[in-house]
Amino acid sequence: MLDDNLKSQLKAYLEKVVRPIEIVASVDDGAKSAEMMTLLGGLVELCDKISLTERRDYGERAPSFSLNSPGHDIHLRFAGIPMGHEFTSLVLALLQVGGHPPRTEQAIIDQIRELDGELTFETYFSLSCQNCPDVVQALNLMAVLNPRVKHVAIDGGVFPSEVESRQVMSVPTVYLNGELFGRGRMEIEEIVARLDTNSAARAAEKLNGRDAYEVLVIGGGPAGAAAAIYAARKGIRTGIAAERFGGQVLDTMAIENFISVRHTEGPQLAASLEEHVREYDVDIMNLQRAEKLVPGKDMLAVELANGATLRSRSVILSTGARWRQMGVPGEDHYRNRGVAYCPHCDGPLFKGKRVAVIGGGNSGVEAAIDLANIVSHVTLIEFDNKLRADDVLQRKLRSLPNTDVLLSAKTTEVLGDGQKVTGLTYENRIAGQRHTLALDGIFVQIGLLPNTEWLKGTVELTPRGEIVVDHHGQTSVPGVFAAGDCTTVPYKQIVIAVGEGAKASLAAFDHLMRTSAPEADSVRAA
Repeated sequence: MLDDNLKSQLKAYLEKVVRPIEIVASVDDGAKSAEMMTLLGGLVELCDKISLTERRDYGERAPSFSLNSPGHDIHLRFAGIPMGHEFTSLVLALLQVGGHPPRTEQAIIDQIRELDGELTFETYFSLSCQNCPDVVQALNLMAVLNPRVKHVAIDGGVFPSEVESRQVMSVPTVYLNGELFGRGRMEIEEIVARLDTNSAARAAEKLNGRDAYEVLVIGGGPAGAAAAIYAARKGIRTGIAAERFGGQVLDTMAIENFISVRHTEGPQLAASLEEHVREYDVDIMNLQRAEKLVPGKDMLAVELANGATLRSRSVILSTGARWRQMGVPGEDHYRNRGVAYCPHCDGPLFKGKRVAVIGGGNSGVEAAIDLANIVSHVTLIEFDNKLRADDVLQRKLRSLPNTDVLLSAKTTEVLGDGQKVTGLTYENRIAGQRHTLALDGIFVQIGLLPNTEWLKGTVELTPRGEIVVDHHGQTSVPGVFAAGDCTTVPYKQIVIAVGEGAKASLAAFDHLMRTSAPEADSVRAA
């Protein structure tokens, strides 16, 4: 299961273990248990601090295994075989249970250790989900740091009966003490903030005490990261406030067109962007959502959702975009109950079932091709009278025996039984006839919507909501610049966003050089 190259890398990591690790495996007679034991046996061979005990304990999920260290009260378990995207989660769990310090801010570690009450988490993941590891790793770390926190990470593909009974239709899905806690990607800061109800007020108070910036970047995607780096390199006071660092890149699977990087995946690129930003003197404020931009002659202000206000002589808006929704009855009710937006993450949950993909561009056709390898049948629904995807993708789609394409079809409603999707209705735009399609899942792939609603009435926007910028990235408000997918710049690509972020930052610096700084007293009064 572990090839020689992977064993070599893993052995180097496990040399960082400083205390014994006890693995207790719960198995049955199935092939998955045997496969899991092969993996665990390989770990024991690589590190003399790891011991393995096998139990036929039917009180636990089988196959599964717990990680603990003698003298420590750790409740951490993997149910299934954590390979694929979750192999990193396994390695980090081994290191942390083995006493290697986590790369997490001390303030967050202190918050985790102070959490009170019994907190039992269950996380359902799929091995192809690039968002799941962040949640699994966050809750694993919490279980290592606080004995009152228990966590089991469950591979939904190995335990389909649980997925069915709990109607898990998107991953990651997290339960706390038997009740639904959340779905989708969550940072450790976000999880802790939800458990520590006073953290938002403390964070707002802390942010309100910040001195004014010379450049304040709103958004932490590729454009925002580039803007922050270019500003910090000028030696000026720089801050970056992001709702989630990495932005939409976190939801991207394979990236093969970022020049000089032959292949990477979204979460890896997002981590590299953040690591690069942290090499400079940049004040990073993650999990902060901007709600209002307040223009001013000498000082601009950005009001955050938690009540804090940040001030800066210039602002760079790089808030990116999100998946566009269909806007039809039933979509909101059945989101994460059969309506999904990430085929890579949620596709495995629909194995052997019938699904639809909405949208005939590259994203939609690629999603249909990927899903066809997992589900029993895919129906691609396109509003236009032709597909807009590249010809090579169209040929591949039409070659697949379990796919259909409906053109000139307008989705009108998502149908369900109250708990999960059962189908949809669509209208043939030429004949005017309405049809019903029986389905288990619907994957929406109809383009992007800029995250600019909070800017309406402040900066000039197009009817589509994009920020109007000139060739320097300047908006309609002096001192306010914008970059990336939220702007009118054509071709929404990562490499273009990076360049536009750098350009906007250079333009902001030029603006600062051409305008006089306000007096210190006026800055404090702003």
